[in-house]
Amino acid sequence: MPEVKPALNKGLLIKVGVLGVIAVAAAVLVLRGMDVKALVVQGMAIIGSAGPWVFFTAMAVLPAVGFPLLAFALPAGPAFSGQLGLGGVLAAYGTAIAINLALTYWLAAHALRPWVERLVARAGYKIPQLAKDEQIEVTLLLRITPGPPFFLQSYLLGLGGVPFFTYLWVSWSVAMAYGVGFVVFGDAIMHGRARLAILGMSLLVTAVIIVHLVRKHYGKGRVQSTR
Repeated sequence: MPEVKPALNKGLLIKVGVLGVIAVAAAVLVLRGMDVKALVVQGMAIIGSAGPWVFFTAMAVLPAVGFPLLAFALPAGPAFSGQLGLGGVLAAYGTAIAINLALTYWLAAHALRPWVERLVARAGYKIPQLAKDEQIEVTLLLRITPGPPFFLQSYLLGLGGVPFFTYLWVSWSVAMAYGVGFVVFGDAIMHGRARLAILGMSLLVTAVIIVHLVRKHYGKGRVQSTR
């Protein structure tokens, strides 16, 4: 039997490619004598001048229409840790994520659901609903598996009939597992705090390892259930 090669993760390749382009662009700017650090500091000053209320309100709303959470996680610490403290920034970050999750759930399960149901019905289909004993597992797997962006995952879970509380605590826990690491890392890098940067990176690595173990656990469970 021929060996089956594992499929490449296109989403991961795209992210790596984007990071590579950014790194090359930054290197070119540095070589041309541009003060990249000064530009970053200026950007943080502009974000900070808007105030934490504007920033975290935008974070609660914009990801519902596809704006990436990472764009808020990295600048949150550098822009507002001076005003709120790092603990305050993390609390505001977690609150904004919870509000965003509630907003996207309401849109999927209530505001947009009739329109989506009519659209699907015209195509001769019906929106599938998750069985009660699968809701936590499917929610967790969807949140930790690379693929659909965060906001699309929220809409899929809302349409799939996952209860709000289950949807909220699983989704929030996964988002914060990554978010805390990014916030801490962004703040440490901006302020030159090596120990804090290592802590932030350690949190991210720990989150990745936990996600890998969870996916491996559920993967084995599914293989055994099919035998």
